[in-house]
Amino acid sequence: MNLSSVEDESAAQETHVPAEVHWEMLDKSKFFVLGAALFSGVSAALYPAVVLKTRQQVAQLHVSCTKTAIGILKHEGPRGLYRGFGTSLMGTIPARALYMTALEVTKSNVGIFALKMGFAESSVAAIANAAAGLSAAVAAQLVWTPVDVVSQRLMVQGDRGVCRGDHCRIPSGSMCKYQNGFDAFRKILHSDGPRGLYRGFGISILTYAPSNAVWWASYSVTQRVIWGGIGWYSCKKQHDDRIGNGMNNSIRPDAKTVMAVQGVSAAMAGGVSALITMPLDTIKTRLQVLDGDDNGKKGPTIGQTVRSVIREGGWMACYRGLGPRCASMSMSATTMITTYEFLKRMSTKTQDVFAS
Repeated sequence: MNLSSVEDESAAQETHVPAEVHWEMLDKSKFFVLGAALFSGVSAALYPAVVLKTRQQVAQLHVSCTKTAIGILKHEGPRGLYRGFGTSLMGTIPARALYMTALEVTKSNVGIFALKMGFAESSVAAIANAAAGLSAAVAAQLVWTPVDVVSQRLMVQGDRGVCRGDHCRIPSGSMCKYQNGFDAFRKILHSDGPRGLYRGFGISILTYAPSNAVWWASYSVTQRVIWGGIGWYSCKKQHDDRIGNGMNNSIRPDAKTVMAVQGVSAAMAGGVSALITMPLDTIKTRLQVLDGDDNGKKGPTIGQTVRSVIREGGWMACYRGLGPRCASMSMSATTMITTYEFLKRMSTKTQDVFAS
């Protein structure tokens, strides 16, 4: 059944949304193996936007996303848009595994607890999703922060030769040259110790934990609103027919409709989260990328980094790279959630969920 046939049904009083797939329903081995493959492909497709966002965040002066991309392609070629991708990909697999495990376990347990506490079903979904997003972000950052530090160092090191003529060089940036991810890991560990690999861990938690909680809660609420709107629109459109024939049919959306609703909900939630957390993400990126040449081996503090950014362009400098980040988060959210929901349904122990 497609959208046109849904709209042509003579009576539509309720919308049957596919049942939620819970943690205990999943075949874990299939879930993690398929997840690693699917999310590796997603990361590859979206990585250039992350590189552009990072380059803009650490630049002294504002340079448009288009000029940044042209500069990278002109001086470094297409490979410049994938600096650090190998390191990022290696970290994505264990980080995603931790993320998905924490997400599903927390969502299931918190949902059961909230139901026992007597919360309404709509509130249970929002609470469980928010708690799950929070715990998943914290768990993933244990792996992702060192990977982020290394990959971001690799992303921006080409800036020193590429953007100097365009006045977008990195302020007090690391002048150390890295051959690859392993070389960067070794040099950072040697110069700064383990703390160097976890630089920005605290602000990463402050950035991603609330962002994930807001995103998952917004996603849950937005989905319900959209599904409710679809049901309301169909009922209103077919009001006369429904009175005439007295039937009490219901809408059973097909897979394309379900994916469309999930995608739109994810994009809206991603844009809101990106806008809210952008200043924190800019400070985090600066902390992780810049060396401590002016501050010994400790690196710049959060306060020093904030003051430096504001000196360069006021508070609006905290929003450099907002365009690529909003685009990246919206596309990532849309791709991630449709992939994730597909992954969960592909990984169920029984395929009855497809008929739900």
